[in-house]
Amino acid sequence: MKRILTFAILIASTFTAFSQSLNYNDLGILFSKDDNYGTARFEAMSGAFGALGGDISAFGINPAGSAVAKKSMASITLNNRNTEYLANYYGNTTNSQDDFFNISQAGGILSFDTAYNSEWNRFALSFNYRIKKDFDGLYTAVGNSDRLFYNEHVADTKTVKTQFDRSIEQYTSSRTEGQSSVFNLGFSAVHQNKLFVGASLNFHDLEFYREHLFNEINDDVDGNILDVEEYTETLIQGSGFSLGLGFIYKFNQNIRLGLAYETPTWYQEVLEDYYDELLMKQVENLSIDQDRDVIGPEGYLYKFKSPSRITASGAYVLGKQGLISVDYTYKDYKNTKFSDGNFSQTNSNFANNYRNTHALNIGTEWRFDKMSIRGGYHYEKDPNLLLGGNTNKDNVKGFSAGLGYNFGNMKVDLSYSKFDNNQYYTIYNSNDLNIENNTSRISGTITISL
Repeated sequence: MKRILTFAILIASTFTAFSQSLNYNDLGILFSKDDNYGTARFEAMSGAFGALGGDISAFGINPAGSAVAKKSMASITLNNRNTEYLANYYGNTTNSQDDFFNISQAGGILSFDTAYNSEWNRFALSFNYRIKKDFDGLYTAVGNSDRLFYNEHVADTKTVKTQFDRSIEQYTSSRTEGQSSVFNLGFSAVHQNKLFVGASLNFHDLEFYREHLFNEINDDVDGNILDVEEYTETLIQGSGFSLGLGFIYKFNQNIRLGLAYETPTWYQEVLEDYYDELLMKQVENLSIDQDRDVIGPEGYLYKFKSPSRITASGAYVLGKQGLISVDYTYKDYKNTKFSDGNFSQTNSNFANNYRNTHALNIGTEWRFDKMSIRGGYHYEKDPNLLLGGNTNKDNVKGFSAGLGYNFGNMKVDLSYSKFDNNQYYTIYNSNDLNIENNTSRISGTITISL
């Protein structure tokens, strides 16, 4: 299997080096991303729950947070995400949009008071499914770089081959589908109503599909056209697991601090199916026939390890009136690794050309009787130092807001989130394709006390 993967990578590198295909460094970063999907309350506060707990989504950040809940509860969240893509390529801008609708979260907390006299006041069992990142997307770009990869037709049998050495236009499109998700199982307990501790076992699923088309059009001195297309399909599926540990300490009624650690996610078996087709169309005036070369379909297995994560948190709680919460998250992208294949250069790139990242989430909530008003801010560094990494335009930044109403045994929450960032790709020159992503999300959650 390793020999098959090595051979496929070597062939593909000569066949598709020109195209804006995602390499394994790109895929490793993509599969390690977490877009903070959760309950609407969680999203409205930009996921800043590491020192708060009490929300079903909170124990995905800090497993100790479930024991903060004094009552058992269950919730489900519906989410709609809209992204506008602005593709900038050599002075041309192309606009496209994508919508994603799904159940983004479903889970519960079972909270129990201890039945005997103990300094351990309460414990909780928690379970939760949530989307980490949805991959649905579509963009197109068109323009002229005045450069070219193909100046000869491979089916040209003449001794002196016709030179198609003038660039006319390039076109590229990318359509992606799928998602990464996680199912968390957690246990937490509280000691003397001050120290909350917890652990979680996290089961991750990954499914990613990409369909990519690249088209280059050149001509010769007589105006004869060389039209070349590359079409690529990739399907990647995998499952993995990680462990989480955390604590929250309540210094007094107002101040709480939290610290949590999640191990790397180990994907022990990732299956990739790959297909690549290169088409040079017929040049009728020169009696040159069409030529098609195909790689695949090929399938191969490998392993993947995503970064670990440390989250430090603080919160200031003003009784039942309101609160302010801050989370700082550190992820070690430099230790991202692929294995069971020819990935030495990929892993070296992670170690040398990528950086460990910092993220800041700030959230606030204010209560007016049964109504709650919420807001938040999110900022996250991008790990890639080669493409856009020094401009900070590829960092993710955004804000969130939301409302909630407590009906007693049922709560209804709504949230709105908006964030943006740039993605950089290389076709002919570094960063020559720039995708501006403008994303908005609306979520609605129903939570029922059990």
